[in-house]
Amino acid sequence: MLNVISRPLVRLMDRYLPDPYIFVLILTVSVAAAAMIVEAQSPLAVVRMWGDGFWSLLQFSMQMLLVLVTGYMMASTPLVRRGLSRLADLATSPGAAILLVSYVSLAASWLNWGFGLVVGALFAKEIARKVRVDYRLLVASAYSGFLIWHGGLAGSIPLAIATDGHTFSGQIGVIGTGQTIFSVFNLAIVLALVVIVPLVNRAMLPPESESVYVDPKLLGEPSPETAAADTPSERMMDSKLLPVLVGLSGLAYLVDYFLRSGTLTLNIVNFLFLMVAIVLHGSARNLLASLAEGVKGGAGIVIQFPFYAGIMAIMVSSGLAATISDALARWPRRRACPSGPSSARASSISSCRLAAGNGRCRRR
Repeated sequence: MLNVISRPLVRLMDRYLPDPYIFVLILTVSVAAAAMIVEAQSPLAVVRMWGDGFWSLLQFSMQMLLVLVTGYMMASTPLVRRGLSRLADLATSPGAAILLVSYVSLAASWLNWGFGLVVGALFAKEIARKVRVDYRLLVASAYSGFLIWHGGLAGSIPLAIATDGHTFSGQIGVIGTGQTIFSVFNLAIVLALVVIVPLVNRAMLPPESESVYVDPKLLGEPSPETAAADTPSERMMDSKLLPVLVGLSGLAYLVDYFLRSGTLTLNIVNFLFLMVAIVLHGSARNLLASLAEGVKGGAGIVIQFPFYAGIMAIMVSSGLAATISDALARWPRRRACPSGPSSARASSISSCRLAAGNGRCRRR
């Protein structure tokens, strides 16, 4: 059944799903129009709100970019690649390949969504070299681990609100990860996804007659070009002494940090993955080559997050966010306003008041 249902959805996505940048432009125009129509804001006022708030998420944008880049650098280390190659040997059938890719992607995405993004793709390619399996579903399974990332160690909102002085600390205070990432409710959801997602992926495996395969020769990794270190600068780039010394110092700091406070934040997660990547890559040349590749995947974050900040600024400054929040909070409780003498005897807790200007009634 899932296999039949997925076919038209695949065709729909192939034909009509644009780049996320298009979505952020659509959201910008939609929110601006809603602010003018619902909140009676002038076009000039909306443009000012948008421009004034456009760069308000620069710190958060940089943190998200580093999640991706540090995760990529960690995933592309020789140690991780060798581990994925050996793990791929466990897949002996198409069904086992789909299940294994799903589990690895889920685990890696829970640790760090940037790490999961790269590990899932690398592991899918490694599996495809060894097992004849539908490549479309294999890649989809590799990315299905993203369902779990925001409940994991690199969840952006849980880590952001656990940081002292975050943007909304005045409204909600500082909320530790014990109440978010490591809460029983969140862990139960994560466990349910770990059980359900691989089984759903496996159920969508098409028959061999409808499968699409890839030539394993096309998935070969280019061998790194190594040149002889003839100059002092090249020898320094290939030296492992200085990078490993700095990386181990960073890890020592993290051990001390967790012994002192134990608070998990975005900065700490990024610092951890960066230090581990420095140690595992060894030389500066290898690390910087990995960095150059990882930055390519961060183009979407660089261009989209300022637009998200502008959208948020329009919603907050125009009053649209408050209007939507108020409507959602009141929606289940709306009822007709009481009339007649009985309304005078209503208690102060359950009494109604006429909503200003909209003719509806809501509880105090």
